[in-house]
Amino acid sequence: MDDFKTYGLIGKSLSHSFSPTYFEEKLERENIEDAQYLSFPLQGIQDFPKLLEDYNLAGLNVTIPYKREIIPYLDELRGTAKEIQAVNCIAFENEKLIGYNTDALGFEHSITPLLSNVHCNAMIMGTGGAAQAVAFVLKKLKIPFTFVSRQKNEGFVSYEAAEARLDQFQIIINTTPIGTSPNEDDCPLKTMEGIGADHLVYDLIYNPVTTKLLAQAADRGATIKNGLQMLEVQAEESWRIWNGLEK
Repeated sequence: MDDFKTYGLIGKSLSHSFSPTYFEEKLERENIEDAQYLSFPLQGIQDFPKLLEDYNLAGLNVTIPYKREIIPYLDELRGTAKEIQAVNCIAFENEKLIGYNTDALGFEHSITPLLSNVHCNAMIMGTGGAAQAVAFVLKKLKIPFTFVSRQKNEGFVSYEAAEARLDQFQIIINTTPIGTSPNEDDCPLKTMEGIGADHLVYDLIYNPVTTKLLAQAADRGATIKNGLQMLEVQAEESWRIWNGLEK
């Protein structure tokens, strides 16, 4: 069929990715028979042009580690992708590749109902594309934040320094893959000392549903949230963009 559409996900390791299962179920649930959603693992971003040659694509999602690396291959960035400088959604419009960021919308939609006046300062673990989307939302919400990273770059705080003052960060957000299944015993923080009932701990991971980070935070009375709702919102926004239905 000439009008059959192929969507998909590019990234490096996709065996535990959210999008393929979500969109397969969406296509079946909504009786969409003229489309498919495939996984396209790329060993390096330099393989992206070959993918475009091999498939007639209608839309793509982008995941770790290519949310920033994909930008030079695109013709244009639109919306929040311009400011965030990270792309997780690619639309194919008039033979041009247009980059969007729907992560920010998903994160904002999922965290806002949990915020209260005690949440005055945030700590973001990780510095990749998802972290930049989180930072964009926190700026919009006027919540100060600190990036925590194992890289010794200017502007980043070390994990050791952050762990020594967890009580000063009422919002703790993990944007790294640490703790993702099957490595469920891993945790980005070595200590939870200082975390209590006034804390909101948000882990972008959704598999497992409750990571070790979230479980330990909950044990200390913190409010916890995983990344499932964020992923659902960003996926539906991607679908709207691909099909010209964006708000």
